[in-house]
Amino acid sequence: MTTEELVDFDVALEKYDPVLGFEVHVELNTKTKMFSDAPNAFGDEPNTNVTPVDLGLPGVLPVVNKTAVEYSILIGLALNCQIAEKCGFARKNYFYPDTPKNFQTSQYDDPIAHDGWLDIELEDGEVFRVEIERAHMEEDAGKLTHMGGAAGRIQGADYSLVDYNRAGVPLVEIVTKPIVGAGARAPELARAYVAAIREIVKNLGVSDARMERGNVRCDANVSLMPKGAEKFGTRTETKNVNSLRAVEHAVRFEIERHAAVLDSGQKIVQETRHWHEDTRSTTSGRPKSDADDYRYFPEPDLVPIVTTADWIEQLRSRLPEPPAERRKRLKAEWGYADKEFRDVVNAGVLDEIEATIAAGATAAVARKWWMGEIARLAKAADKEITEVGVTPETIVEIDQLIQGKNINDKIARQVLEYVLAGEGTPSQIVEQRSLAIVNDDAALGKAVDDAIAAMPDVVEKIKGGKMQAIGALMGPVMKATRGQADAGRVRELVMEKLGL
Repeated sequence: MTTEELVDFDVALEKYDPVLGFEVHVELNTKTKMFSDAPNAFGDEPNTNVTPVDLGLPGVLPVVNKTAVEYSILIGLALNCQIAEKCGFARKNYFYPDTPKNFQTSQYDDPIAHDGWLDIELEDGEVFRVEIERAHMEEDAGKLTHMGGAAGRIQGADYSLVDYNRAGVPLVEIVTKPIVGAGARAPELARAYVAAIREIVKNLGVSDARMERGNVRCDANVSLMPKGAEKFGTRTETKNVNSLRAVEHAVRFEIERHAAVLDSGQKIVQETRHWHEDTRSTTSGRPKSDADDYRYFPEPDLVPIVTTADWIEQLRSRLPEPPAERRKRLKAEWGYADKEFRDVVNAGVLDEIEATIAAGATAAVARKWWMGEIARLAKAADKEITEVGVTPETIVEIDQLIQGKNINDKIARQVLEYVLAGEGTPSQIVEQRSLAIVNDDAALGKAVDDAIAAMPDVVEKIKGGKMQAIGALMGPVMKATRGQADAGRVRELVMEKLGL
């Protein structure tokens, strides 16, 4: 099935009802791994944060990371789950190069948290409840890097390299129950749900929640039911989607693809699929395994985890402000209109704006930059706003330069681009590139004199009371000063020189 062999999204929804399901994997930011004392750190040299336990060498025994268990309970509580009084680990058996033990230590029939729910607010304020089946603990696999071929994909690669630094990193997998009734809003709900999970784990402080690093990854399950049917269709699972935009697009694509397959009289193959950001399409991965294929059995080297009411309540007391209450408070504190605040939430920059305000910017300035120039740069680069690389401190420094009349808005936008190009801090760039506003009366005076002499007709209009005509003189002055003239001072000089 190619990207051309699709059914229009709206047409597909006239015939079929989508059924969704999400498995969101959250990497925990503990200091060490789930079952070993190897460092849990991102970006270190490959295969340096590895112990015999991570590699499953003979004679080694795992030890459970207590902090990871507590973080898992916190996630379960935040998702309104019931916390198991007793649970254990299981071995999920499969061979893949990034799993050196040939099994993954996970949980099967007794997860740490189960039967929860999460209310998801969509762009127009509608709330959709998503039922959570379970949130269980497990360990991450290593990371494969495919060499050669197209765009680093496994298809067409000459060979693959494996880095076991990630093997054994603590994970919580959050699994929803089947989601029905979303209809045309299914892609939007997918994005909003993953965004809500990311917001929760980030606010809990249990994960760095950086999707571009794989801290939060989503497996998106999609199936279609003919209108009026009661039995779910065959599902596909798009694996390891790691951006909000990609989750939304993957769900939309799979709905269109499923509809095309079903309309042609063929059957959907139950399989995993790979997401390709460049073409915004999926391709076939491998037949989807059922639980029996993994030959789960209890992990013999780990004792069960027993929780107590006191322990759970102690952890519950650490829960931060619920997201809905936080949004209500921030909206009131910042003084944003309903639409302004909704746009901020939908753009996923609530945390960034809060951090920018905390760093010293006003609420208006923070929204102006994140929803304006930074959003424009993100769109131009085809990235999420949070992936552009702008820090709150950069915004504050740029605003301080504007308030100090060192630069204007136009120059500030140029400075931001130079910052993102790695040229230094805003202040350094202004100095190195000589971008400071020209407010020296001698330099401005000459430019104003030249403009007045070159445009006598404009001067007559100004003297005749048409003060808006001063704007016509601004162009030549700005051109003469490379756009760096202090517009306010230029206006004052024009008035002075014309005796007004």
